[in-house]
Amino acid sequence: MLKGKRGLVVGVANESSIAFGCAAKLRAFGAELAVTWLNDKAERFVRPLAEQVQASLMMPLDVDQPGQLEAVFGRIADEWGRLDFVIHSIAFAPRDDLHGRVVDCSAEGFTHAMRVSCWSFLRMAKLAEPLMTEGGVLVTMSYYGAEKVVGNYNVMGPVKAALEASVRYAAAELGPKGIRAFAVSPGPLKTRAASGIAHFDELVDMAQSRAPAQRLVDIAEVGRVVAFLVGGASSGMTGDTIYVDGGLHNMA
Repeated sequence: MLKGKRGLVVGVANESSIAFGCAAKLRAFGAELAVTWLNDKAERFVRPLAEQVQASLMMPLDVDQPGQLEAVFGRIADEWGRLDFVIHSIAFAPRDDLHGRVVDCSAEGFTHAMRVSCWSFLRMAKLAEPLMTEGGVLVTMSYYGAEKVVGNYNVMGPVKAALEASVRYAAAELGPKGIRAFAVSPGPLKTRAASGIAHFDELVDMAQSRAPAQRLVDIAEVGRVVAFLVGGASSGMTGDTIYVDGGLHNMA
């Protein structure tokens, strides 16, 4: 389904990462991948996973470090000359700000969370634009806390709401060039990033009990949806937030 397509996957931390679930399915459907890791410490965990999905390009990427995003896209331009999709699966908020009330969030913490979790998506869209000469797809990861108040999700709620709005604007602005954009909103998943949310186990238990499917989704299910969005079957869609949460978002 995706043979001949080349894409960048950002956010693989370990085998439980949503980004790895996406990378595995994208590769299974034939896509060629570039995979990044956060830093030298993360490389020893991520490189074997990148090799597992036969990534053609493997490199570090910390969006907090000036010039690293540009270096990644520069290498893609030099070695591939084009790009068909970008999977953005990174988010961050300082612990004190994440665990506190939204109204107590520091200016520095809010700015940092927005820069890593939202602005980096827009910057990747900007850098991908000239490489997507035949159109392309941008996908980022959101959560239901962007739409409704979810206990203990705190400052990430407003940040993810901004991310979903950014997806809509990117879809509108880049649509004339055949570039589509989506936010995928999984239910709570037991990833390393999610473990930073206070009382996360309670959030998981609530999701399992309230979802029509009476279970959590897994990273493979998220990956299959992302592969569909990247593929031609979704050509009539853009700007949407796609829920992959076993129907949890429909429950009152």
